[in-house]
Amino acid sequence: MSTDTPSAPSGAEDVQFPENRYVEVARTSEFDNLRRVFRRFVFPATVAFLVWYGLYVVMSVYARGFMDTKVVGHINVALIFGLLQFVSTFLIAWLYTRYADNKIDPLADQLRAEVEGEQAK
Repeated sequence: MSTDTPSAPSGAEDVQFPENRYVEVARTSEFDNLRRVFRRFVFPATVAFLVWYGLYVVMSVYARGFMDTKVVGHINVALIFGLLQFVSTFLIAWLYTRYADNKIDPLADQLRAEVEGEQAK
């Protein structure tokens, strides 16, 4: 195991950033916009998932009769709700990927290009 500092990704060897550069970038309106766009998806999606999960847990505790209702054979409502937790997780991940590709990544790429362009001067 080496204690050496990891090398920069290829193509970035010649770019040197001042130590306070992140603070400067974090204070820009472009960075604020990037954070705003990120939060526009992440906060509502997180709240929605936690409410959905909380509903599952609360119903498992307080609505045992309903959750024990057989739907098909030995499959009951609780099992369907549990499986839907996985479905909703994958759905949120897929939606976030699409959102990031269309909204977040272009802003991040633009900000990166501006920052790296300023460093080249």
